[in-house]
Amino acid sequence: MKVGLYTVTFSGVWYDGPGLGLEEIFQRAKAMGYDGVEIAAKRPHANPMDLDDAARARIRAQAAALGLDIPAVAGYSNFASPIVEQRENELLVTREQIKLARDLGAPVVRVFAAWRGITLREGHATYDITRRHWPQGPDATFLEQWNWVKKALKEMADFAGEQGVTLALQNHEPLLRDHLDMLDMIREVDSPALQACLDCPLLTSQADDYVAQAVRDTGALQVHSHFGGEFEEVEGKAVQRPIRYTRRPRFNYPAFVKALKEIGYQGYLTYEFCHPCLGDHHELEGLEAVAKQAELACRYMKGLLS
Repeated sequence: MKVGLYTVTFSGVWYDGPGLGLEEIFQRAKAMGYDGVEIAAKRPHANPMDLDDAARARIRAQAAALGLDIPAVAGYSNFASPIVEQRENELLVTREQIKLARDLGAPVVRVFAAWRGITLREGHATYDITRRHWPQGPDATFLEQWNWVKKALKEMADFAGEQGVTLALQNHEPLLRDHLDMLDMIREVDSPALQACLDCPLLTSQADDYVAQAVRDTGALQVHSHFGGEFEEVEGKAVQRPIRYTRRPRFNYPAFVKALKEIGYQGYLTYEFCHPCLGDHHELEGLEAVAKQAELACRYMKGLLS
């Protein structure tokens, strides 16, 4: 297994400071010891409509020059809207993200069944507003949304397969209630171009047995994964700490990684910092606080893998 850095970490919306360009993120990732960089397919990093052929070739060359993989392009799809035009817009942008992955040499595009999105307050991201606006539309049932998503993923999987790219459906709410919903959706789409992105922090339980069983349930479908959380240094060792923003406990990465090894997973675990970076007094911390988290995260996961 390899450890990657997801560019959303340095997008400039989770901390008080500037977003970094891809070249600087690549350089920082290399210096921190990461093996690759997962690229968010939205601004400020890689919205497909901002990148012509030359820009895509340059990004690929910059990563290669540092010996970094681009294991995945991260999409932000929502195929569950009751509004037809919105679903068609999502299909269009996902097609463009698939073509971007092809051009960057990334084998995987991460997709959501449904994604609430974020809103910005004075340039800083929050989930608070979009959480209050789900489910979308007063007349959308669960089954209607399920089938809209399934139809869209069938179409996108067909296109991804033609481009030599694999879609990785993440076990991310809303709509998908747990990893079993993710697996049901993949089974019903029934395409080799739609596989799984099972993430430990999104599991509905962090108990050893539950985590291990979720990995076994996913099995050979697993082609990509993320990890998150916050870390600190204790006696020279990187260890997890509860997330200050949510007060969520530590995630059970030891059980998750052990189970991944048992199923023979050889892909990436990419680190994402995607919540407000708060200090002791609920103030947003700066860029270097997030950079320190990314450094500690790499040390933690590489230590766990070894």
